[in-house]
Amino acid sequence: MTSISLSRPRRGAADGGPLSRVRAYLAFDGWGLLILPLLVFLLVFFVAPLGFMIAKSFTDPTLSLDNYREIFSASIYVKVLVNTFVIALTVTAVTMLLAYPYAYLMTISRPAWRNLLILLILVPFWTSVLVRSFALVLLLRDTGVINSIAMDIGVIDEPLSIMRSMKGVMFGMVQVALPFAVLPMYATMRNIDPRLTEAAQGLGDRPSGAFWRVFVPLSMPGVAAGLLLTFIQALGYYITPSLLGGPKNTMIGELIVQQVSTVLQFGFAAALAVLLLTTTFALLAIASRFMDLERMLMGRS
Repeated sequence: MTSISLSRPRRGAADGGPLSRVRAYLAFDGWGLLILPLLVFLLVFFVAPLGFMIAKSFTDPTLSLDNYREIFSASIYVKVLVNTFVIALTVTAVTMLLAYPYAYLMTISRPAWRNLLILLILVPFWTSVLVRSFALVLLLRDTGVINSIAMDIGVIDEPLSIMRSMKGVMFGMVQVALPFAVLPMYATMRNIDPRLTEAAQGLGDRPSGAFWRVFVPLSMPGVAAGLLLTFIQALGYYITPSLLGGPKNTMIGELIVQQVSTVLQFGFAAALAVLLLTTTFALLAIASRFMDLERMLMGRS
């Protein structure tokens, strides 16, 4: 039973004018009214705040483009933008290199081991990002677990400077992003028929050659989905880089919070948020030109 019918109007419907076309596109029956609470919720708590933020970026303190000009005119803000993209790209690359073997191992493992691997990758979803980030602080600081063990066994003579550096930010962000890369890859890999690689080997190819020529190309939709989710998510990180990074590793999310809570420049913070949102939509638009986002992200064929 379909509650909302979204169908293209027939040719004859065009004779009734624009209003007839609209009615033909959106034909509600009684059950279609059930979607109204969701629409109201989205309008009140998503569309309206988003519109207010966009308007704020142009009107606070005056109606102008000054907030956007300031972003690109001050070298410190340009540096933050560059840092954000460099860190996001690096985190994405490292995450993909770690996630692909893990997802492949999940695919070829026996059921018992596969369930264990799935459990390990799902555990982070049941733990707050803030809690995990504070746990990493205890692990990575100069007197933390890693440095203490390494010094006790004689691997290093003095603590490694992991906190307040790019290494700490990378370590924290990768462990947060890893599940979002592994799960789309595994969802794609598990649907690849193993008989395809067996057929390639039967035709004379080596196992490694069959893997690279058959399995890897078929797994690319999952890789693309994981890459897109990881990179777009990494652009907006705040908690992890603020706890593990330093002033040289400031990202745009930290800058937005600083402008709102410390400097009280709400218009400038809104402009930064709009810039980040626009960048995300632009990346999605570019990606949609080369891949089927609906199939990758929504699981549709």
